[in-house]
Amino acid sequence: MPARISTPNLEVEFFRMLNRVVEPMVRVGVGSPRIVPTGFVVVETVGRKSGTPRRSPLAATRIGEHVIVATFRGNRSQWVRNLAARPRTRYWIRGRVREARAFVMFEGKRFRVPKSLPPSMQRVVRLLAPYTRAGWAFAVLSPPRSAGRS
Repeated sequence: MPARISTPNLEVEFFRMLNRVVEPMVRVGVGSPRIVPTGFVVVETVGRKSGTPRRSPLAATRIGEHVIVATFRGNRSQWVRNLAARPRTRYWIRGRVREARAFVMFEGKRFRVPKSLPPSMQRVVRLLAPYTRAGWAFAVLSPPRSAGRS
């Protein structure tokens, strides 16, 4: 009798396989936000347990110098947990690497809107916050000079 793969493991394996195919293309700029502010970026996190760099292709929206990435999987996504543990990060957009500091929001995590974010981004964060109660997770990637503290 063949071994059964549990649903959570199947989900994890699906995203690993997808990321292996998509990540190299997105890192060189395929699908990056350009004229239309929504597209894909690759976010590099450091494993909170392993210390190993991890790269994840993610849907993103660019607003000025800031990038918002999201997942409906909430903190089941390892990139969310890793960014929450170590907010200094790098991401690739349009084939170029950028340094950033992440402000992460997910269900069960207490947070304040960072005062260092511009007022327009503070409004966006307040608009997104209720969706964390529905299981969504968000990260605002800010240039290091204007990054918020979580």
